[in-house]
Amino acid sequence: MTSRTELNGRTALVTGGSRGIGAATARRLAQAGADVALTYVQGKDAAEAVVRDIEAMGRRAVALRADSADAAEAADAVRRAAGELGGLDVLVNNAAVGLMGPLEGLSLADVDQVLAVNVRGAFLAAQAAAAVMTDGGRIITIGSCVTARVPGPGATLYAMSKSAVIGLTKALARELAGRGITANVVHPGPTDTDMNPADGPYADGQAAMTSLGRFGTAEEVASMVTFLAGPEAAYVTGTEFSVDGGYGA
Repeated sequence: MTSRTELNGRTALVTGGSRGIGAATARRLAQAGADVALTYVQGKDAAEAVVRDIEAMGRRAVALRADSADAAEAADAVRRAAGELGGLDVLVNNAAVGLMGPLEGLSLADVDQVLAVNVRGAFLAAQAAAAVMTDGGRIITIGSCVTARVPGPGATLYAMSKSAVIGLTKALARELAGRGITANVVHPGPTDTDMNPADGPYADGQAAMTSLGRFGTAEEVASMVTFLAGPEAAYVTGTEFSVDGGYGA
């Protein structure tokens, strides 16, 4: 990938940035010139590997252990990132729980966990970011293609949680517009990650649901996030962007 400079002097936090779309986003933001903080829960080694990659680009990076399911940690991670990097310009709400299963088998603990991470964690991070973010900042939340099309049973809880961040984003876009802070959602389709590999047992069916007939890459999603974080997207807010290969077409 070529080095870019549109985010020179900017700082970013990517929650859940130790692997998959989060790690690809952290690296892509750094390639565009940003200094990057990322959070992790258990993947310390993977998070530190992302930090080393970013530092090799000549950017600052820090890995922060923070569990988005914990209300205090979800908000504090934003403040810690701003403190480590000397400010915050971009928040990428990427941390999420992808719990799937039959409706009748979902426990109250399952509901609480998914909503705590996917909805409450995103809200609290955005709230904390708004308090420390510079004018002209960016809040970008990773949604899901299932908000537009749920192809079968088992995704009720997950789809509900990801639909909630659409409302969060549209409201943030209105509330923070006076400061030039934008808020947008990126909806990935089937994406090749260690949690949902393109050669996994359900991959053929997922790929067949897309127009392009393939999985996307984490880097393709990260490219959209990086565009929305940059100066060319200053007039883009309150909007959903699908990076799904035509899954919702």
